[in-house]
Amino acid sequence: MAPPLLSVRNLVTRFRTSRGAITAVNNVSFDVAAGETVAIVGESGSGKSVTALSILRLIPDPPGHIESGEILFNGQDLLKMSDEDIRAVRGNRIAMIFQEPMSSMNPSLTVGMQVGEPVHLHRQAPWAVALEKARELLGWVRMSDTASRVNAYPHQFSGGMRQRAMIAMALACEPQLIIADEPTTALDVTVQAQILDLLKDLADRSGSALVLITHDLGVVARYADRVVVMYAGRVVESAPAADLYAHPRHPYTRGLMASVPRLDGDTHQRLVPIEGQPPDLANMHAGCAFAPRCQQATAACRQSAPDLRELDTGHQVACFLEV
Repeated sequence: MAPPLLSVRNLVTRFRTSRGAITAVNNVSFDVAAGETVAIVGESGSGKSVTALSILRLIPDPPGHIESGEILFNGQDLLKMSDEDIRAVRGNRIAMIFQEPMSSMNPSLTVGMQVGEPVHLHRQAPWAVALEKARELLGWVRMSDTASRVNAYPHQFSGGMRQRAMIAMALACEPQLIIADEPTTALDVTVQAQILDLLKDLADRSGSALVLITHDLGVVARYADRVVVMYAGRVVESAPAADLYAHPRHPYTRGLMASVPRLDGDTHQRLVPIEGQPPDLANMHAGCAFAPRCQQATAACRQSAPDLRELDTGHQVACFLEV
């Protein structure tokens, strides 16, 4: 088998706060194969976005710091690269789509300049060529009247149009890997589906691998090849998407699925929320972080945290109940 395009190994990212140090990403490991779509799911505060920012070394230091681990991209450890070398990777070989395009785009520059900037910067193309490429890219993301759109400013675009522009920017240099961090946040439901369909279609057409960060398990079912479930900074389950939906093994994964509305089967079935709240990362207890919310927790769960281990081919879980 070919080595993975991206291999994250034992990643630890911490932040210094007024309440002490917190571990936002705790010993996280996962792989992404070339052309694969991997979804990272979990509640707010589970460490999904910090993991994504750590991959591109975008953690603000201070207060954050990537303490240990490896992030191998095409066999090169991104954490050992110089600042100049990692800047050559960002927006070029790895592109990121952020949650809120209005805050991610420069309000004083035209959309065309921002979409064309990666081509100008990484391909050394003249601005005339970069702007023509920007017009072409806006057409790829199914935006009409691209000749006038390149000269418009972000505030003149709707939320869905701004997100399309962000996708166009991400595709500008034909990256090998796209990281999309909650790319449909604050968009209308109908627009969300359009954006996700577009993103998946363009990633498939370009052959790019896609890391899709989301809290929506419905998104996972439709778009992902594999799923990484995070809780309190740790990976608690990892499996092919079809396997995860058919046989979720971790109580947290089962809880997430029970709390999602379904249109098939019994439409009157009650949603079952996960009782309790996610843990306070500044005041973590011993044992499994999910134990206080888990109805199946044993004494062992409260004494030590289980390691992530493989149960079936490609299916890993961190739980003492799965033996």
